[in-house]
Amino acid sequence: MANVKLTTDKLTGPQKAAIFLLTMGEEFTTTFFKKLDEKNIKKIGQYMSEINHIPSGVLNSVMEEFLTNIQGDGDIMISGGDFLKEVVNKTLDKETAREVFKVIGEEGTSVPFSDLAYMSSENLVSIIQGEHPQTIALVLSYLPHEKAAEVLKLLSDELKTDIALRIVKIGQVDMDVVNELDKVIKKEISKIGGSTKKFDGIEILANILNAVDGNTEESVLSHIEEEDDSLAEMVRQKMFVFEDLLQVEDRNFRDILQNVDNQMLIKALKTSSEEMKNKIFSNLSERASEMLKEDMEVMGPIKLREVEDAQQEIIKTAKRLESEGKIVLAKGGDDVFV
Repeated sequence: MANVKLTTDKLTGPQKAAIFLLTMGEEFTTTFFKKLDEKNIKKIGQYMSEINHIPSGVLNSVMEEFLTNIQGDGDIMISGGDFLKEVVNKTLDKETAREVFKVIGEEGTSVPFSDLAYMSSENLVSIIQGEHPQTIALVLSYLPHEKAAEVLKLLSDELKTDIALRIVKIGQVDMDVVNELDKVIKKEISKIGGSTKKFDGIEILANILNAVDGNTEESVLSHIEEEDDSLAEMVRQKMFVFEDLLQVEDRNFRDILQNVDNQMLIKALKTSSEEMKNKIFSNLSERASEMLKEDMEVMGPIKLREVEDAQQEIIKTAKRLESEGKIVLAKGGDDVFV
């Protein structure tokens, strides 16, 4: 069943793994899945698809347990905190990484106001707007700058100016005062049901499955389908495969081709349909099309993994162009491409 409510006292091992991997991001999780056995991929994949938010307390607990397990293993001579920092910084964008560290602490310890990083800006304002401007300035100084900016926008113009000036002049603050204020705010949070981090587990799992091999993809989806066929269908609907590019209008399709390396394109076409090949040939110049056909004829056998990797790289290029507002990628019979 989707929309699982997560609590720290009832988490199973696979659920903890799902929470950890959702937090670490798609690139890290894809690499991790490639080294995991099929049975565990199925379990973890199902839990990932069912999660749409993670309470900050749950995230904090899972991260701390992860660090404790690494630091407590006498056979692994590494710093858990350093390991996590390296992995987070390599897999997450800077702002998301900062938010993760706000929750787990730079050294695995509690950071003041960490729960606020994942609250909606509206809820956060409702908690702090009655506080003294100096208190609000202190709280905002601990938040990721984008979150602090969102909160500042929601305050009155007069209050914005006052708080901004106080942030500039904040200087040194006694940590006892900070920690006491943190306790007070935590109590306020508990009154409104706590803070959460929103996740679209379905979309995240779909993106991850886009990047794994075909057998793993179908195995995970089949397992989810046995438990909840509607959930599996939602994941499938979110997935984007190479042949879906057939639906992209030619003028947008040409933008994709202009950003794809020729050798990558040759590999990607090795197992593609005749329809896809024709679409590509028709969107290239006559000379480029002939050269591509010649290169394909002389290309010898290549590993299926190389073909799948090339197709995934082209999909990533298409998604990047979509994120830049140059094309639109969507799925379903009623989708309109512009």
